[in-house]
Amino acid sequence: MSLKGKTAVVTGSNSGIGLGVARELARAGASVVLNSFTDNDDDHKLAADMAREFGVDVRYIKADMSRGDECRALIETAGACDILVNNAGIQYVAPIDEFPVEKWDAIIAINMSSAFHCTAVALPMMRKAGWGRVVNIASAHGLTASPYKSAYVAAKHGVVGMSKVVALETAKEPITCNAICPGYVKTPLVEAQIPDTASKYDMTEEEVIEKVMLERQPSKQFATVEQIGGTTVFLCSDAAEQITGTTISVDGGWTAL
Repeated sequence: MSLKGKTAVVTGSNSGIGLGVARELARAGASVVLNSFTDNDDDHKLAADMAREFGVDVRYIKADMSRGDECRALIETAGACDILVNNAGIQYVAPIDEFPVEKWDAIIAINMSSAFHCTAVALPMMRKAGWGRVVNIASAHGLTASPYKSAYVAAKHGVVGMSKVVALETAKEPITCNAICPGYVKTPLVEAQIPDTASKYDMTEEEVIEKVMLERQPSKQFATVEQIGGTTVFLCSDAAEQITGTTISVDGGWTAL
């Protein structure tokens, strides 16, 4: 489908899932706003290269998703937001009684509160435009749990719940809100962890992928950033007009267990 004439803002999108989603939206014809907390030549080159590759307008806007005021300023600076993809996220792993308070606060702020702030500013723009899509990148951990990930699981469950609320508040409008719940996705960050984990546990890289990383993913295959991006584009299509307030799992069967 064509998203020509639509502007998409993707938070946390200078790498990984966010970049994959942004690329698929640009491929579908949307103008794209990339975002992260840095502001260097590489960030702006990434936008320029994507614009040249897909023939659409691509901008990079710096905003720290741990700060509510900067989240709101991102959408305001974008000037238009027909498609909002709340993707920014971080992770930290520790037992709950040892979990650093500052890590809890940062994960809740970046993974969940940023979605609230961005959505709050984007919705009036969508209403004025007469069309809108909010796509929240949650996680299989928005539907289930794992030990030692208290903040991440809490934040992703919160994102799923907030998606339902936004969907209900916009149910009679041409606006939808849904959450995509990926399992393990093959990103540069994940790929970089494989050799270190193999060395730590004296395993082959293949064993690390199957027995450690994809232990709970029955397909034993990573999802790809292109698949998450393609799912996002589908949720922006006319075929998804009546899909709102729900979750779409891209997890190789994880949540079927």
